Amino acid sequence: MKRITFLLAIFLGTLSWAQSNINDLLAAGIDDAQRFTNDYLAPVSEGAIYSISGSWYNTADAKPLGGFEISIIGNLTGFKNKDDKKAFTLNTADYENLQFTDGSTSKLVSTALGDIEGINVVVTDGNVFSETFELPSGLASEDFNFLPSGYLQASVGLIKGTELKARFLPKINTDDASISLYGFGIQHDFTKHLPADKVLPVAISAVIGYTHFDASYDFTDTSVVAGQDQRLEMDINSWVFQAVVSTRLPVINFYGGLGYLTGKSETNVLGTYVVTSGPFQTTYTDPFSVSANASGVTANIGTKLKLGFFRLHADYTIAEFNNLSVGVNFGFR
Repeated sequence: MKRITFLLAIFLGTLSWAQSNINDLLAAGIDDAQRFTNDYLAPVSEGAIYSISGSWYNTADAKPLGGFEISIIGNLTGFKNKDDKKAFTLNTADYENLQFTDGSTSKLVSTALGDIEGINVVVTDGNVFSETFELPSGLASEDFNFLPSGYLQASVGLIKGTELKARFLPKINTDDASISLYGFGIQHDFTKHLPADKVLPVAISAVIGYTHFDASYDFTDTSVVAGQDQRLEMDINSWVFQAVVSTRLPVINFYGGLGYLTGKSETNVLGTYVVTSGPFQTTYTDPFSVSANASGVTANIGTKLKLGFFRLHADYTIAEFNNLSVGVNFGFR
């Protein structure tokens, strides 16, 4: 797959198994292909949910009426030490037509985040016909141990301690792939209602944010499988609910938050596929979809440097997938 940007490469690179493996997987039948693909993609989908969902704030001190800030935000979501997300146990008893070539009934195989290679399976009809192929490995086998994300974000202050937020990544296109992102959020500063608001050393806020991410990868021209309009489409939707506290100093401030994230990813295998190898040769149209869910508590701590209209911030989030976020901000008030 072409890699026009680093971000595009990582997100859609996790779907590029289709170029070398979709014919093999479909040769095992729809049910087996769907079961394997769901287990294979679930961890990277979960990691992507965490990657795009954070960084809604860099202070608990909501902007006053007319105050605004525009940010360029980048995230790195790591999985280097998450062995439980890099492999799953494939038990042949759960599959109708898939067996290991060495006679094993179960073993660890790679997910889209993993690095296990050289696992061979055979598809057989139990009689004469059979097809042998190698299961795909994942990102760690290419020395990638994190998922990146990035977007533009804007915040504007309204009355009574309320701040509206929006994030956006314009659609990035190549000849065969595209990604885009948008989201909306709201922050409310409860300390703005206190009589001593102007002299309090800290601010306390609540933040709610929604993020939508979509990606598509068209591999019709790769000639891996005969057919038409062959593509993968991924959609992610997530919500975060967070309580935030921060200092209120002129130049350098510190902030932290505790919250809850919930999200869902859905990947659709679309188009027409003419399987011409293996014992189950047939034609499939829009063969299947797989989905993954993520939810859990998140906690972060960060710091922000403010020099007039120019600001910098960085924070680290501890969650099911830990995340480092860095932002360059331009703002007024």
